[in-house]
Amino acid sequence: MRHFPTPKVVVSRCLEFAEVRYNGAVIPDKAVQRMQAHVEFIPVCPEVEIGLGVPREVIRIIDGEEEQLVQPKTGENLTDTMKEFSEGFLDHLTDVDGFLLKNRSPTCGMHDVKVYHSEGNSQVVGKTSGFFAKEILHRHGGLAIEEEGRLKNYTLRHHFLTKLFTLADFREVKKFDGMKGLQQFHARNKYLFMAYHPGTLKKMGQTVANHDHLEFEQIIESYEPLLHELMENPAKPSAHVNVCQHIAGYFKKDLSKEEKESFQSLLEQYKEEKVPLSAVLSVLNCWVARFQSEYLKQQTYFEPYPLELVEISDSGKGRAYS
Repeated sequence: MRHFPTPKVVVSRCLEFAEVRYNGAVIPDKAVQRMQAHVEFIPVCPEVEIGLGVPREVIRIIDGEEEQLVQPKTGENLTDTMKEFSEGFLDHLTDVDGFLLKNRSPTCGMHDVKVYHSEGNSQVVGKTSGFFAKEILHRHGGLAIEEEGRLKNYTLRHHFLTKLFTLADFREVKKFDGMKGLQQFHARNKYLFMAYHPGTLKKMGQTVANHDHLEFEQIIESYEPLLHELMENPAKPSAHVNVCQHIAGYFKKDLSKEEKESFQSLLEQYKEEKVPLSAVLSVLNCWVARFQSEYLKQQTYFEPYPLELVEISDSGKGRAYS
């Protein structure tokens, strides 16, 4: 079993933590429930933090030369107050690995927040990010950031959790482990990173090789943006096939012809969406144990986050791990 660091995640307080929605509700969220034993959550409700009550009148983003955050019923313009809070909160935020935010919220929504014509006209004229979320994306766009609801999708959840625990591991490497620790981090993530982007993996490897004998801090300054770039989007099924073929290559002298053919057939079934990737990984894991490959035992690709966060229903989804 892997040792996992504890990721630090800023979460919208209305998701499981408190009755702070505009209507006084709290939103049940299974993803948050599952993660609580493995994650340090930092709950926040920007609207409550700037002094709005619970329950409260609706606030909206309205169109203009610059978008404004207003409360139509009271006529109050909250734009500057919310910007000041967002900047101050993030100024004092340290060692965070991700964000889990309430979707469609005029403060926390990431992408799909309604923009209204004007304070007195409720016509929707576009979509944008909430004021708090916009500042998060501006400052911390490379971290693990997701919206409530979207984690019901297995691919998005797997990517979010993989990125979150990888970044938490990297944070500890930066703080405690030095150059040797970074080299070990890169080595144990080789196949995970290959699944995301082989080209970026190569650049990261060249950085870690440190042929110019740079200081550790300089190496981190080059390596970290590449890590964020690498994990920007979920890995593609075709990349997983490539990685699994690489891993299977370790055992080519030890396997029978029938075993090799059976494994190739299983890969084809994965490509055709007839079985999940977890079925392929199960076979590879058995070979790792059977042939005692110490190098492969260390690879995070097989367990990028705690197994307790994998739902039993995931194994039946055609694109699990895709």
